Amino acid sequence: MSKEMRKVRTGQVVRTSMDRTAVVEMVWKQRHRVYRKQMRRVTRFYVHDPLNQCKVGDTVRIQETRPISKMKHWRLLEILQRRQVADVQPIELETDLDAEIAGDTEDGSPVVVADSDAGEEEDSEE
Repeated sequence: MSKEMRKVRTGQVVRTSMDRTAVVEMVWKQRHRVYRKQMRRVTRFYVHDPLNQCKVGDTVRIQETRPISKMKHWRLLEILQRRQVADVQPIELETDLDAEIAGDTEDGSPVVVADSDAGEEEDSEE
């Protein structure tokens, strides 16, 4: 396949958890043949990223290439736009909630929770 005939696509990086591989989504529209309504289609490409320079949310340009692995048939040409995406882990959220449940806040003052069950617990302790 000559280099002039290779397909070039633009899409968003949605996953970079694999080594030297990024998953890029391209959204396109297609008209339904019976109802003539525009339908949103999403295609995922596995892209070879040798330097691991892609981050989730980036807009990239990719090019078709020879098969690199079972699913990788595309390579990264360039990163068009960097995008900041919040990187929040579920564990971090749980630790914040555990601290609040324990009665501690960031400044060290106790948290008072108005609960109907709280009154019942106090009676059972006495």
